[in-house]
This record gives sequence, structure tokens and C-alpha cells, in this order.
Amino acid sequence: MDVPLPGIAVSVQTDLPDGAVKVPCPQWLVAAVRCGLAQVLAPDAIGQVSLLLTGDATVQELNRQYRGLDETTDVLSFSAEYAGHWEGDNSSPSPQPSPIEREGEIAAAFPIPTDEPPPLGDIVISIPEAARQAEEQDISLHRELALLIAHGALHLLGHDHYGDGERAEMQRLERAALAAIFREAEG
Repeated sequence: MDVPLPGIAVSVQTDLPDGAVKVPCPQWLVAAVRCGLAQVLAPDAIGQVSLLLTGDATVQELNRQYRGLDETTDVLSFSAEYAGHWEGDNSSPSPQPSPIEREGEIAAAFPIPTDEPPPLGDIVISIPEAARQAEEQDISLHRELALLIAHGALHLLGHDHYGDGERAEMQRLERAALAAIFREAEG
């Protein structure tokens, strides 16, 4: 299998409640992240991404804290370079540092070693929400996770879907990423 973006390090973490659905193996998840990023990044790009698969409560708390929405959602992205959107009814109480920005404060005291790739960001997915959406659409959890991972990866690189043109371009990139993800899975 020809792995896209070998210079991108991906860490996968799971924090799922007991009895949660079974998730794909870490190698598949890493390949999915890289396929999403490969739609935009040069083949020799370097960086690191973390992917967290978790439950609704964690995603709801992050969504409340960093977007002003006290509800669960399917995927959140915390880019190291691009700011997210505050969606709450009230204005953002004060600029809340994202988890990446807080790590940056720590990094000032503990710089990233020169042999470490720069952080691109974090992707957080609610597995229960992904499972519900997959069931509603009558598709596999793998397919839904692939879309959410690609979507999150594109957000890390500054892509968005608020305007019609942005939405169309992001959907085009997501379709290309899905084709690559499932081509990699077959390979």
C-alpha cells in the first residue's frame, strides 16, 4: 500500500464508554487522516495531527467551551493555524484559547524539538453521533467516519463550508478523500 503523506505523524486516541461500537483499527484511521490531508497538502508535507474518538459528553463540552454551542456534534477540529468560528448566541466571553493554543503556551516553556514535525491540529469525533448518522443514512460506520475524518482534516487546513462556493469546494475535496480512503483500504 502506498501511504499518502508519510511525513505526517498521526496519533490516534480513543476514550469511549464501555459498550461503545467497535471502531476501525488505528492503521485505517491514520490512513484516513492522511488521505483527507493529501487533498490539499504537498506530498512531502510534514506535520502532526491527533485524532480523538470519544463520546457525546466530551464533544458536547468541547463544543460548548470552544464554539459556544451546548450540544453534541459529530466532529470538531482545532487547527494550529486557523481560528474556528464562535457559534453561540452570546458573543465569545473572552478569546478562549483552543487546546492547541494552550499547548503553545506550554510549548513556549517546552519548545518542540527540532526533529519533531509542527502540529497541524486536533480532530475530535463523537463515535455515538457518527453511529447515529450512519444508521440514519443507512451507511456503514466506516463510511461515516471516513467522511468525518476528511471533513475534520480539511478544517485543520483552513477549509470551511459557510459560503456556497466554500461548501462546494469542501464537498469536492471530501469526495476525493473518500475515494482515496477506500482505495487505500482495498490496497
